[in-house]
Amino acid sequence: MSTKIRLQRHGKKRYAFFHVVVADARAPRDGKFIEKLGVYNPNTNPATIDIDFDRALYWVKTGAQPTDTCRALLSYKGVLHKDHLDRGVLKGAMTQEQADKKFEAWMKDKEGKIEGKKDSLSKSKEEQEKARLKAEQEAKDKKAAEIAAKNTPVEEAPVVEEATEAPAEEVAAEVKEEAPATEEAPAEEEKKED
Repeated sequence: MSTKIRLQRHGKKRYAFFHVVVADARAPRDGKFIEKLGVYNPNTNPATIDIDFDRALYWVKTGAQPTDTCRALLSYKGVLHKDHLDRGVLKGAMTQEQADKKFEAWMKDKEGKIEGKKDSLSKSKEEQEKARLKAEQEAKDKKAAEIAAKNTPVEEAPVVEEATEAPAEEVAAEVKEEAPATEEAPAEEEKKED
């Protein structure tokens, strides 16, 4: 019997999560399975991957072939790396203690990367929240200023009219002064001609 480690879909439309299962290769996707190894939920950020490490390692060692996505999940959790190191021990390339030390160092490095990603995600989320609150406050202040401007009484227009009337009176006075000067000049010319 050919066994596969694959995903079994659960959840509702557009919000699926998956069970990681060992099943016969001929069984339907969501049908009968041999053993459930864990859960994969891609809806969270970062994705939630909960796999029984020992049972997954057992099935990989017994020859169960993971699908592409399950291979990525098992690699992420370190199952495939542990299998690789154990094969090196069987071939005599290293001792079990060396393999365990390498695996522990790899796991610490991996956990550090995961924590770094979680921290960066939480910081970016906080920054986005602050920016959103700042934008909301600016919009609120702008709207309050518009409402205050609408509700304040408008001052009387005569103040503006006085300023416009004064130059009109000056222009009228200038026109009166210039007009007699132009009329007197032709009258003087007529007197001279006589």
